[in-house]
Amino acid sequence: MGQRVTLQIEDIAFGGEGVGRVEGFVVFVPLVIEGETVEATITEVKKNFARAELEKVVSPATTRVEPECQYFGDCGGCQYQHMSYEAQLEMKQKQVADLFERIGGFKGDKVAPVVACPQSYNYRNRILIRSQWNGKAKKLLVGFRKRNSHWVVEIDECKIAEPALNAQIPEVRANPPKRGGIKVNLRITPEDWIVPDHSFFQTNYFMLPRMVEAVRKVFQSSDSEYLIDTYCGVGFFAIELASLAKRYAGVEYDKGAIKAARENATQFGGDNGEFIEGRTEDLLPSLLAKFDAGKTSVILDPPRKGCAPAAMEQLREVRPAQVIYISCHPATLARDLNILCADGVYRLEQVIPIDMFPHTQHVECITDLRLNSPSEPESHEPQD
Repeated sequence: MGQRVTLQIEDIAFGGEGVGRVEGFVVFVPLVIEGETVEATITEVKKNFARAELEKVVSPATTRVEPECQYFGDCGGCQYQHMSYEAQLEMKQKQVADLFERIGGFKGDKVAPVVACPQSYNYRNRILIRSQWNGKAKKLLVGFRKRNSHWVVEIDECKIAEPALNAQIPEVRANPPKRGGIKVNLRITPEDWIVPDHSFFQTNYFMLPRMVEAVRKVFQSSDSEYLIDTYCGVGFFAIELASLAKRYAGVEYDKGAIKAARENATQFGGDNGEFIEGRTEDLLPSLLAKFDAGKTSVILDPPRKGCAPAAMEQLREVRPAQVIYISCHPATLARDLNILCADGVYRLEQVIPIDMFPHTQHVECITDLRLNSPSEPESHEPQD
């Protein structure tokens, strides 16, 4: 603790920390780039690794740039503003490929180049402003969570948020919550779509057309006639793909979201399907029984924690022709795909990373799984 060390950064781990070594001992350092030589101070020592804070970049990478945000490095929202956008895309592809190989046992060549965002700043349509009472300063802090801390750092604007949201931040500060710990949800609702306040919708409208295009191509390539959209939220993917399917069904536990999905289907012409309220693992068996499994695609778009184990077992048992798994957490995704592909039941065709969250550690992935014929199972080694 407190030792100042010089490190050569060998890699950037998923999550944003650089990986260096001191006499073979792994040290994680934030705000660095692969190939750089840096000086850092050790802040935490564990059995197998240590963490350090960056003090000085001795030999900067050619891809290092000046961050646009004055709070970068203090605020915990972004991890990569010090890196050119092109370098971020290459790094994220490598990170996804590494995770799929290490956790899922899949070859890295299945991972396509990351689909870039046309606007890497001012893209977020939803931000969560936090409030916290600072007893020492005797004032209420309004802003975002500090990097590696539960404390709040005060901010006047967020460079990755849409301007309309930034315009609301002074209003929140002028009329703050009456006590600390309350979160204020600022959101720009999508045009024409009905989205209840606490229901999920993608946070980057600039990438939505590219995301939909990728999912449509994956679905069309399977020749499936039926679609089941699980964890469907307000029905976005089901409705966007409805014209390509004979029939579809959407499943969602959020009562308000299902009501909105039905209204959205009326608005956008998705009248060849239905939206059902309930848990995916409870409703999936009856839905799979409605359609011909050999002509059915299932979209899985679960929360970050991943898909319910029961639902994955149901898919392995009924075996629809295609599973399109969409996730913002590549490690969880690789783990779940490993289960679906065990014993050669499914094979991974491709992984399409989508950069929904430029300058942050996050990356969305669209994956295409196909059912193997009984006579030709794909060789896949499940990972423990």
